[in-house]
Amino acid sequence: MIGTHAGWSQQSFASRHPTIAPFGASAACRQFRDRDEAGRELADALRSMDLRPPLVVLALPRGGVPVAAQIARALHAPMDLLLVRKIGAPGQPELAVAAVVEGSPPHVIANPDTTGMPGVDAAYIESMLPGALREIERRREVYLKGRPLQPVAGATVIVVDDGVATGTTMKASLQALRRRQPARLIVAIPVAPRQAIMALSDEADEVVCLIEPRPFHAIGLHYLDFHQLKDEEVCEALALARATQ
Repeated sequence: MIGTHAGWSQQSFASRHPTIAPFGASAACRQFRDRDEAGRELADALRSMDLRPPLVVLALPRGGVPVAAQIARALHAPMDLLLVRKIGAPGQPELAVAAVVEGSPPHVIANPDTTGMPGVDAAYIESMLPGALREIERRREVYLKGRPLQPVAGATVIVVDDGVATGTTMKASLQALRRRQPARLIVAIPVAPRQAIMALSDEADEVVCLIEPRPFHAIGLHYLDFHQLKDEEVCEALALARATQ
């Protein structure tokens, strides 16, 4: 099913969904050294919250894995992956027009901000699904070696990425997670624009974001090292997190 996101209200967001954003608008040029440092700072912020066990940390690969590994280590929580693939716009693969999350059936959400773009319609998204699902299957085999999903029913679940731009991928992930019945759903991200934070607040119980740039340009501007992670680096971060469980 392809869904869209309803509108958001700043007043309802502020009253219903507390957000930790300690650096706020003044942090337009602030940078993390790397994803590990971002994860450690997020872990410090999360420690100040009342996190009732059981805890589960879920990472969106690839970039979210080293961030989540630092959080899982600090909180002594099990870590797993939430496998999701962005569907890019024709000729602009970095612009998410939709996202698909693994499952039976897979969960797909369209980005309403790209509605009406040339070449972007339901037929285009459907045509891109097989390739996205093949990559999800490949990553599950490479990263997890067929390991079953970590149970999340009744747990406090922390969903982690290295940043959010449009929020389409994260929103699809959260909607799919709700079907697995967690007790509490927390998004933990180092950097995101205000509009994305507000949109995510309708899907999560809390959103923890360290940097809220105004204006927002790109996630990578807020990292000194934002290289594209290789599969081997993802596996190393997963092994590090599991070694401390």
